[in-house]
Amino acid sequence: PPPWLKLVNPTQYRFEHLATQLKWRLQEGRGEAVYQIGVEDNGLLVGLTEADMRASLKTLKRMAEKVGADITLLREREVDYDLDRNTRKIAEVLVRKVPDDQQFLDLRVAVLGNVDSGKSTLLGVLTQGELDNGRGRARLNLFRHLHEIQTGRTSSISFEILGFNSKGEVVNYSESRTAEEICESSSKMITFIDLAGHHKYLKTTIFGLTSYCPDFAMLVVSANTGIAGTTREHLGLAMALKVPIFIVVSKVDLCSRGTVERTVRQLERVLKQPGCNKVPMVVSNPDDAVTAAQQFTQSACITPIFTLSSVSGESLDLLKVFLNILPPLSNSKEQEELMQQLTEFQVDEIYSVPDVGTVVGGTLYSGVCREGERLVVGPTDEGRFLRLKVGSIQRNRSACRVLRAGQAATLALGNFDRSLLRKGMVMVSPKMNPTICCQFEAAIVLLFHAKTFRRGSQVTVHVGNVRQTATVDDLHGKDELRTGERAVVRFRFIKHPEYLRLGAKLLFREGVTKGIGHVTQGSM
Repeated sequence: PPPWLKLVNPTQYRFEHLATQLKWRLQEGRGEAVYQIGVEDNGLLVGLTEADMRASLKTLKRMAEKVGADITLLREREVDYDLDRNTRKIAEVLVRKVPDDQQFLDLRVAVLGNVDSGKSTLLGVLTQGELDNGRGRARLNLFRHLHEIQTGRTSSISFEILGFNSKGEVVNYSESRTAEEICESSSKMITFIDLAGHHKYLKTTIFGLTSYCPDFAMLVVSANTGIAGTTREHLGLAMALKVPIFIVVSKVDLCSRGTVERTVRQLERVLKQPGCNKVPMVVSNPDDAVTAAQQFTQSACITPIFTLSSVSGESLDLLKVFLNILPPLSNSKEQEELMQQLTEFQVDEIYSVPDVGTVVGGTLYSGVCREGERLVVGPTDEGRFLRLKVGSIQRNRSACRVLRAGQAATLALGNFDRSLLRKGMVMVSPKMNPTICCQFEAAIVLLFHAKTFRRGSQVTVHVGNVRQTATVDDLHGKDELRTGERAVVRFRFIKHPEYLRLGAKLLFREGVTKGIGHVTQGSM
């Protein structure tokens, strides 16, 4: 954050200049920015007297109002005494725009963790605003299927939203708000993608991680069981896909301080292993939470660890502070560049809605999409693309006029025949000449393999929203691969052609075989 020494009674000219600078910073940060007051440009912590600090905050508030934003004091610290023994302080302030025309900042957080780690309960508590009764009441609000309510386990992928308004206050379903109301009053939305924890549903979990392009992953570990079941697997998946991860140790109300500390130490050991090379950072007060949120997106190796309880509510506020300040990974420049490209929308889900017709859900990878837009969708089994017209667009359950690159939404396609669509298709601009392939080459690393991996091996390949079985046609220059080895491999899809983007990350598995890589070329 840029340090600002002080903002006491600026001249009109300086005020305008500062407000322009603030506007630019907000655009850069996609609607939010953090300012340090009482710090010199060279990072020297000079500190301000109480009176100067109050006056500076007042000026910052006036500037923020001018550009349509609110300010929140994140933290204040005493740094020094002057000659008269008066204390001097420095402060960090979050400036955030008030939402306009649905362009709220939207961060996607994939939620991972073993069965019974308390993921769904934690999400229930965050998004419903009331604590759990210790018997899973909070999580009933999240479940979709009857068998999930009966077993208390999540098998499909569900989405939950948590908003923060421009003042940094939580906006959730408490006070019986609807999803639309949450969207309308939030400047920042966190969409939690609740992924299945059970081993049986691993392919659904992987699909969630590859197709919904989460910005961050939250790994939930139960304090009393520690790293159990699929925890390591989930940690490995997030790392393989290079999704920054933070950890929540839940259920601290159920065990002693010693047990909690043992789980934290166990996590720290795993994170510091050569394969991970992460720097664990335990968050124990609001100050740590602010630091963690800022460090987390700047350096890929920092892994914040929270210890909390969804029943007693202990330390839950620290997680909220962290989520409130968490900045987006891509800055506005990267988003602008993607918006300049041709439209490409990934189809992740398809459903029929009465009176609306066929609806597709997914993410706009590039370009801009408006109501009435004419696109083509494919590839069909024969590798063709079909014409269609976009009806209405919804983001987080409320109508939206313009969809921009990186945003998730549902598009209504009217009476377009649903049976022609499948997951893994793309809707692209008719100007685009999409690369369709029945076979493709990829540079891969074999992460783990029990037997040998060679020509003729069949694996399930995940690339973005594409999931299909493929046969290994060729291993360039090698007869077989063993765990830890790299190679360029040619795969052939067994059912139908797919659209693949060059450079796209790829994950494949079959039984215990697992590997990652990226697409280097495709062909029919």
